[in-house]
Amino acid sequence: MNIVAFNGSARRGGNTAAMLKAAMAPLEAAGIETELVELGGRKMHGCIACYKCFENKDHRCAVNNDFMNECIDRMHDADGILLGSPTYYANISTEMKALIDRAGLVARANGNSLRRKVGAGVVVARRGGAVHAFNSLNHFFFINEMVVPGADYWNMGFGLEKGDVLKDEEAMNTMRILGENMAWVMEALHKA
Repeated sequence: MNIVAFNGSARRGGNTAAMLKAAMAPLEAAGIETELVELGGRKMHGCIACYKCFENKDHRCAVNNDFMNECIDRMHDADGILLGSPTYYANISTEMKALIDRAGLVARANGNSLRRKVGAGVVVARRGGAVHAFNSLNHFFFINEMVVPGADYWNMGFGLEKGDVLKDEEAMNTMRILGENMAWVMEALHKA
């Protein structure tokens, strides 16, 4: 089994990556392969609503001049997906929005190809707006008929400067529990 985690932050290796890595540690301990994909600095843009994905039905976005199809391929091949985003104006980053819009449409065009994969979102905020960003990620999972495990609190951490979120003990514990629950769900589904 494997999961792919997407860091939707423009800052590679920052607080959002730290949250994702904390959630991935229990998955790795359970023998699940993990991969972290940094979206920051990559050429990506939003959906252009051409609907060619519904004509082609090849699990690809027809716009192929950016990094998106590599991301879609990773999602398609994964058993689980983690999405992480900083909170920008009470919502997710533009990189993450581009990913969920285009990957989601391609999945729907191909028979809801993300159905029954396990997915979870994590967000980082300086102070506020994290609940709305968290909901935006969950909407992607739910509309794609994915299985979403929970933790003992909402999957969010707080910090501004790189590494600040590591001082948020509650967030780090929540990520540990999320990773453990995600591993449990993936193993249960794998046995089914």
